[in-house]
Amino acid sequence: MNIEQQINQLREELRQHNYNYYVLDAATINDYEFDMKLKELQALEEKHSEFYDPNSPTLRVGGEVTKNFNTVVHEQRMYSLDNSYSKEDLLDWETRIKKLVDGDVSYTCELKYDGASISLTYEDGELIRAVTRGDGIQGDDVTTNVKTIKSVPLKLKGDYPPKFDIRGEIVLPYEGFAKMNQERIAAGEEPYANPRNTASGSLKLQDSSETAKRPLDCLLYNLAGDRLGISSQYESLEKARSWGFKVPQESRLANSVDEVLEFINLWDEKRRDLPYETDGVVIKVNNLQQQEELGFTSKAPRWAMAYKFKAEQAVTKLNEITYQVGRTGAITPVANLEPVQLAGTTVKRASLHNADQIEKLDIREADTVFVEKGGEIIPKIVSVDFTKRDKNSVPTQYISSCPECDTELIRKEGEAQHYCPNVHGCPPQIIGRIQHYISRKALDIEGLGGETVALLVKEGLITNYADLYDLTKEQVIPLERMAEKSAENLVEGIAKSKEIPFERVLFGLGIRYVGETVAKKLAKHYKIIDAIVAATEEDLVNVDEIGIKIAQSVREFFDAESNRMLIDRLKNYGVQLQISAEKLANQTDTLKSQTFVVSGVFEKVSRNELKKLIEDNGGKVSSSISSKTTYVVAGANMGPSKLEKANKLEIAIISEDDFLNLIG
Repeated sequence: MNIEQQINQLREELRQHNYNYYVLDAATINDYEFDMKLKELQALEEKHSEFYDPNSPTLRVGGEVTKNFNTVVHEQRMYSLDNSYSKEDLLDWETRIKKLVDGDVSYTCELKYDGASISLTYEDGELIRAVTRGDGIQGDDVTTNVKTIKSVPLKLKGDYPPKFDIRGEIVLPYEGFAKMNQERIAAGEEPYANPRNTASGSLKLQDSSETAKRPLDCLLYNLAGDRLGISSQYESLEKARSWGFKVPQESRLANSVDEVLEFINLWDEKRRDLPYETDGVVIKVNNLQQQEELGFTSKAPRWAMAYKFKAEQAVTKLNEITYQVGRTGAITPVANLEPVQLAGTTVKRASLHNADQIEKLDIREADTVFVEKGGEIIPKIVSVDFTKRDKNSVPTQYISSCPECDTELIRKEGEAQHYCPNVHGCPPQIIGRIQHYISRKALDIEGLGGETVALLVKEGLITNYADLYDLTKEQVIPLERMAEKSAENLVEGIAKSKEIPFERVLFGLGIRYVGETVAKKLAKHYKIIDAIVAATEEDLVNVDEIGIKIAQSVREFFDAESNRMLIDRLKNYGVQLQISAEKLANQTDTLKSQTFVVSGVFEKVSRNELKKLIEDNGGKVSSSISSKTTYVVAGANMGPSKLEKANKLEIAIISEDDFLNLIG
């Protein structure tokens, strides 16, 4: 046996032992024997660097240092899930599903693990990249740290596809978490608050050898990619398991909502016996073709639902109600609480939402209150213990002027929140608008964070986001905690933001009600900012999915001379305020005013590619057939009820080839 064969054999042996111990929980050799084989491999690799392998078992110990985690765009978006809390919610969801798909519907029930979401990319059976969820569209590349997690396979076995992503959670088991805290307390350090936050923080440690010391685990549950040769979610779990992934065994196929509830009730009790934190059950339509038929809303898949276990509650005292001002001028009342432990974290504050909520629950300072942390990340007050209220207590009087600039507040008819109208003079609004402009989903300016923005405003260097482009290194260096290199990075990051595409700039402008999805719709329809500035309310309402509320807000924004001046300045600085020529080259109006429903399985292009082709050529994709449908693009196994409805409404049914000919 030559050296290369010896190295490869050792690597394969160690991979198998890793899999047996960390995935199957069935060790076949003891720790000492494993360590001896690992040292033997390390020695051979050091002598023979020509046989380097980035996925060698020896690299699991870490050692690589990452100063900056690169942002990576997910090839397949990582959506969040809609939440449900009752049988009625699930039945409503099932009713919606059955209106959109044909045939019987079965469900895969899986436990919802509370960890840090991760997406792993494999090519030719090797781990290429590990990316955090981020905002679902892009996340941080944490490959070096994830490679140290023993249950993550660096090389796969079996009949895996050539390329795919697999999603899951990085978790910290209770036992490992407790041991870490014992060690921290013994060393005189503060203990970590909860396993989830600790797992998430572990992925962003700069030194991967520190990540390697933490007993992290990786539980995987969802495949993403084209032409994976799998027909159901349950099959995908079994396949992933056979390729070497740690896929939880606690899953079940259910044929009805009643069977789903049986699973939920079982695990609401049994979850306390699990080694990891869980906060609910994820229910997915099992058939992948039906999943494709159902598609996604702008935020979540229609084919999945998270059932959240009953939220934890705590009782504490409300010390004071204070008020925060947001970037739009909206006032949010905040309850400042006596610190209390809730769901593994110390809670000191809770949102009170608005004046109506305070009045509805009759919340007052010095009250004893019940605080809940359920589906929301931010805790909320759900009720007051009136038996403990002081007899001299008086009702809360909502503030009438801005807590920051003392301007009298306004409340528009039909709206729940009060607003400060001092748009250009109220500091939190000025800072908030700039912070929104530089945020990750907008201009994503590297080297510039929220605290630095606040400092720049406080020092009088900027008063709006256009001012950013006038900043020089010399102006920035004197700022607190700002070294020469940091100042250079900040100015370079601002300059680089001129390359950010139009739809993200439009979102970054901070127009009320114009979120990511609406910004994309407007950018695609108008193609250039000048056309949006000139559009009437009536024009805007005629854009797909733009209602009167959004149209009025867009008009109000561009009617303000100060905003038009900002736009002119951004143009002069070279910020992208129109769709790029390259992007325009791939778009046509061939399918303008036409609505398509895509159904079945296709051969030449995937369903997602087909939908993109429709949108790139000016058409609209709908999930259900109606009298407004122009064509149904039908592949193999088109649902019979869709076929029946199309025929009944006399909608033209075309094949994949017909469609491709249609767009030339």
